[in-house]
Amino acid sequence: MSPLTEQQIRASFVNCSKGEAKRLNVPRQLADLPWDDLDFLGWRDPQSRTRAYLVAERAGSLTGVVLRASDGSGGVPRKNLCTICLTPHSAGGVVLLVAPRAGKAGQNGDSVGTYICADLQCSLYVRGKRVTDQGKLPESLTPEQKVARLNENLDAFLRRVG
Repeated sequence: MSPLTEQQIRASFVNCSKGEAKRLNVPRQLADLPWDDLDFLGWRDPQSRTRAYLVAERAGSLTGVVLRASDGSGGVPRKNLCTICLTPHSAGGVVLLVAPRAGKAGQNGDSVGTYICADLQCSLYVRGKRVTDQGKLPESLTPEQKVARLNENLDAFLRRVG
């Protein structure tokens, strides 16, 4: 992924108002991020445990989505698998992130969700730059194929958002 500026990030959001995009907390130290290893920029809001954001390049333009994390209550802790990168995590390592749909559908309250790495670092898990206490799934895919799968899964989710 190419390095992004705060202005590019704020302008990319498709499922919130311009005012909301202007007020959201963009990661600090953008220049220090491992851009060459990122397929998308994902982060949790440091001021709210339930807010998260994701920005990815799709068809030559940026698509940003506002996400809401589940509160983590309502169930027995168990191992989970991220639906974007297929990385296994112990309890709490994967969360349900829900995005309001873009446009009229989102204004009507429609949303879509997916289970994703709680830290939104799928790109680093796929590349082996970050590991979980659950290790990796035994796979015969090359790292390039895993990256391609991650991008296909992410694109499918973003298409559902709108």
